[in-house]
Amino acid sequence: MSDQTCTLSSEHLSLAVAPLGAEMQYLRTASGQELLWHGDKAFWTGRAPILFPIVGRAVDDVVRSGKLTAEMAKLGFARRQAFAVEEASQTRCRHVLRASEATRAVYPFEFTLTATLKLDGPTLSVTAQVANASDAPMPFGFGFHPAFRCPLPGTDAPQSVTLASGGEPQQQPLRPDGLLERALVPGPFCEGRLEITDALFENDALVFPGASEPLRYGPANGPWLDFAFSNLPDLALWRPVGAPFLCVEPWHGTASLVGDGPEIAQRPNSLALAPGAGATFGYRVTFVSA
Repeated sequence: MSDQTCTLSSEHLSLAVAPLGAEMQYLRTASGQELLWHGDKAFWTGRAPILFPIVGRAVDDVVRSGKLTAEMAKLGFARRQAFAVEEASQTRCRHVLRASEATRAVYPFEFTLTATLKLDGPTLSVTAQVANASDAPMPFGFGFHPAFRCPLPGTDAPQSVTLASGGEPQQQPLRPDGLLERALVPGPFCEGRLEITDALFENDALVFPGASEPLRYGPANGPWLDFAFSNLPDLALWRPVGAPFLCVEPWHGTASLVGDGPEIAQRPNSLALAPGAGATFGYRVTFVSA
């Protein structure tokens, strides 16, 4: 971790956030148990990247916005950019990414992306604000991609995701090339519950458009994590086969559909900010010890 890494703590949790990507480096309980994946390259070097200005993959990894057509890697460029640390205290930090020569080469907009992380007792709140300082509408998608231990520390019991509504949302199948099929299919939730197994992820992530809602992740009898989302209507779950983590991913926008063109504005559930406008996204996760 660099000298600019921010460390936060409450009576229940401790957190470190690096300037690269404003990405969490660890999230620990008061007893020192790790809740966050640690980025081992054997499975995935990420921990909790911020996804901007696209979510998922574009067809041929090429996007177009305005008159500019450019290559853009899966999940966008924010996760590979250094954010400036503009606030740091014991319980809160704020990181800011602004348009630069590097971002304008692939995304021709003047933007500000602000990530604020806060600890309040057993709860972590993560908020992102996107602002358009350009003189034209700015299309984009946005998402979070945090990876949590699986199983959570302190238990070897089967882990599951349980939707507060008890619903059974439809799934949009993800192809091996990272694009989504156009048709929805029945999803694997049963009465709002999904037990986490390797077989679920043999074809990569599970994507549930429009299905984001409060949920619980963990074993039936704790410890567990409670999630709530703001302005992030899409949900994905991802776990490489055999990996000791689960990504709980709230998004506004998804990967491109099969047959889509490169326009960012035409990607599924994309947004467009008017000049001078902004949008806010966030999630809260609460550690419940049982």
